[in-house]
Amino acid sequence: MSFNNSSILDRRAFMGRCAGCAAFCAAAPLASCSKEKKKIHIIYSLHSPVQEKPDWPNIGFDFNPHMERITGTLQKEIPHFEFVSSMATGPEEAEKLLKADENQAIDGYLVYQMNCWNKVVQTIAASGKPTLYADFQFGGSGGFLVYIGRFMEKGTPNLGFVSSSDISDLVKSVKCFGNSTAQNFAANVAKVRIKNTKPPSGATYAKDEFETLNTDEWVKQLGESKILAIRNQESGPADPIMGIPMERVAFSEVNRAWERADKDESREIAKRWMNDAENIIDVPEKTIINSAAFYLGMKDVLKKHNANAITINCLGGFYGGHIHAYPCLGFHQLNNEGFIGACECDTRSTATMVTFTTLTKGRPGYISDPVIDTAKGQIIYAHCVASNKAFGPQGSKNPYDIMNHSEDRKGAAVRSIMPTGYLTTSMQLEPERNEILLHQAVAVDNDPDDRACRTKLCAEPVGDMEKLFTQWGTWGWHRVTFYGDLKKQAYALADKVGWKVVEEA
Repeated sequence: MSFNNSSILDRRAFMGRCAGCAAFCAAAPLASCSKEKKKIHIIYSLHSPVQEKPDWPNIGFDFNPHMERITGTLQKEIPHFEFVSSMATGPEEAEKLLKADENQAIDGYLVYQMNCWNKVVQTIAASGKPTLYADFQFGGSGGFLVYIGRFMEKGTPNLGFVSSSDISDLVKSVKCFGNSTAQNFAANVAKVRIKNTKPPSGATYAKDEFETLNTDEWVKQLGESKILAIRNQESGPADPIMGIPMERVAFSEVNRAWERADKDESREIAKRWMNDAENIIDVPEKTIINSAAFYLGMKDVLKKHNANAITINCLGGFYGGHIHAYPCLGFHQLNNEGFIGACECDTRSTATMVTFTTLTKGRPGYISDPVIDTAKGQIIYAHCVASNKAFGPQGSKNPYDIMNHSEDRKGAAVRSIMPTGYLTTSMQLEPERNEILLHQAVAVDNDPDDRACRTKLCAEPVGDMEKLFTQWGTWGWHRVTFYGDLKKQAYALADKVGWKVVEEA
């Protein structure tokens, strides 16, 4: 059966696909938290049962066994509830599901965000019924965090959420349907979530001394920096951020620089990357050489424009045929050298990287798509680009692997096994509001999960995990992480330029 943007995989069809869920709509006696039988509609928010396009978690990902496990676990653990299941790709299909449910005596909804940006939960929550919103981690986490932030800003009383790798936390949250109304559902789910969030382990971190610029010199050097933003075929000046000049550069200029890159030098750089890597997984040598040529092309463009930072709309450029290599390995090398290579033409994050790399005399920023896991008490910073010199160009190296780009399984990217046992500071600049967002966390692990981006630094937040859910709707998904305690310096810069620091944890 095909699944596209104009159709809903209805419950009967879904049961046919899920051989392991024959009892999909079964209910059994024995109440767990309420004597009243509840009928819960599970809606999986995703592109298709088997992913046909690049996105988190990755192209070709089979959601079917995961959906079967989720539904089957709920049926087993809460036999007094009746569960029915559907899928939806967006608001139109969500509306159709609500319409079909009008005569079905549905007591509540569980919306599972399987892919990042499918807008299903908004329509379902607007029904007024108790709605539990769950993150399929490393699959739907971006939309989940951004949408949760917006719900929390509005104070939506019928919308509760769970963000945990432990399915028992999902079960405990679903049980809240048994003793809640639409007006207190979010509050009851929050009590369960807070109770079951892993408390801080008390992880200690190593002393990390480093030299920083004084504020006056810092601001001066920011004005002497320059960001090149490659989003499309447009060229010309752009508005500065934090006093950092910015210039737009066309894809075609970068592509010409890649074409002109010295082939022998490209092979030498590729050889060095390959020798330094712990593992090379599913990436042919010619792809790494091509990435090295792109790195040389970026260096040439930086030199031509007297710039020290470059950010590229990499996916749009690659899929559109405007560039012919992923810049991931080149960004990795630039960041190791004290330059700035930043993903997705995210100029705000690039400016954050320039700002605090300048402050620390070369410590690289790590731009990421975070995931929050209450079961582990962690925030996981995930991306396919990362330095392996977290303490700056003259600092120690950490191991890294060369792998393909996660979402489409093409090109070459980096899985950096980043240092643990250190305090990190994650930040973001917002020039429209003159604000610096900030939280701190202790690096404790690296997650090897094959889903989503390759590098996954795990850290325990310093502060309130619940508060850490609140800012994504306003600030978006990206954060930029630096090793070291930069909180005092962030406040000093804000005072100097008349900005405000917002602490999100």
